[in-house]
Amino acid sequence: MLLFMLLPIAGLIYSGWHLWVLLPLPSLWKTAIIVVGTLCFLTLLLDFSGSLEQMPLPAAKVLYRIGTSSVIVLLYVVMAFLLLDLGRLVHLVPKTWLHQNWVTTAALAGMLLTVFVCGALHYNNKVRVGLDLTTAKSLPHPFRLVMLSDLHLGYHNTRTDLARWVDLINAEQPDAVLIAGDIIDISVRPLIEEDMAAEFRRLKAPVYACIGNHEYYSDVRRARRFYDEAGITLLKDSAALIDSALIVIGRDDRSNHHRKSIAQLQKETSPNPEKLEEAYTIVLDHQPYHLEEAEAAGIDFQLSGHTHRGQVWPISWITDALYECSWGEHQRGKTRYYISSGIGIWGGKFRIGTQSEYIVTTLSNN
Repeated sequence: MLLFMLLPIAGLIYSGWHLWVLLPLPSLWKTAIIVVGTLCFLTLLLDFSGSLEQMPLPAAKVLYRIGTSSVIVLLYVVMAFLLLDLGRLVHLVPKTWLHQNWVTTAALAGMLLTVFVCGALHYNNKVRVGLDLTTAKSLPHPFRLVMLSDLHLGYHNTRTDLARWVDLINAEQPDAVLIAGDIIDISVRPLIEEDMAAEFRRLKAPVYACIGNHEYYSDVRRARRFYDEAGITLLKDSAALIDSALIVIGRDDRSNHHRKSIAQLQKETSPNPEKLEEAYTIVLDHQPYHLEEAEAAGIDFQLSGHTHRGQVWPISWITDALYECSWGEHQRGKTRYYISSGIGIWGGKFRIGTQSEYIVTTLSNN
């Protein structure tokens, strides 16, 4: 957390100095612009301190969006100035371009506006990912499953957003809906005040979900009560059996260091242990660490989320380096995986170089 705050503060100082030198404006106006930008970033502290819980919901929504969006805006402002500085060092960018220059100011403003308008539009485009799974195990019929993760419902992803997503899911006419954690963002409060449970109850298929790290941030007990009201079956180190042929195991989040292993869950929590070898088994595990565990346990398929694939470039490069698979289809031995970049997102509603998605899966016999 300390590093998370120190890096943006360094970015604020760096970009603030560059703006002071670049803007061809009186000192009063330059000071005002830098102060407003700094205050926008500092509203992020309200998100982490819990202060939003005490504010009227409309005000909390605005401050949350300003604070979290400012982090992403700051990232791109810093990258732009770093690129200009690099150009100056190799004598491709004249020094005059960075000193009281309206042309550079307008070019930077236009570039940033274009990037973030496109990023917002891209975020709101929910990509339908088709995934075919086949098995030699006996199935009573082909299963149609809608899989998703990382809804991050709260101050920024509202009931209006959820209603649209529910319509997309219902249009697929699934046999079941599987959610790989982080339904809630940082607080259950906006979900309750906007009665988002009513939207979940519109789903025309049973919903099974595992827990994510953000449910721990928002209070697991309150999250569980909300899921009960919404008609969501929460699988927290437990399992469910669908049509006597499909076992869905939901792991507790990695935040709980004492959670059970996949092998333990197979033996202890499956509703029909004597048929483990016969049933097709899906694991919901929010954070895609140690994928070898599912392979060793002989799991057929694992759905994870959490990474968002970084949400925006170049953070996607970091998640690609951190995880064995940070996004998309993957396979280890006979176990297949899908790591979703999420239908929702934390913080600023921008997708740059990544996509918001939901997965429509057909599971059938070979």
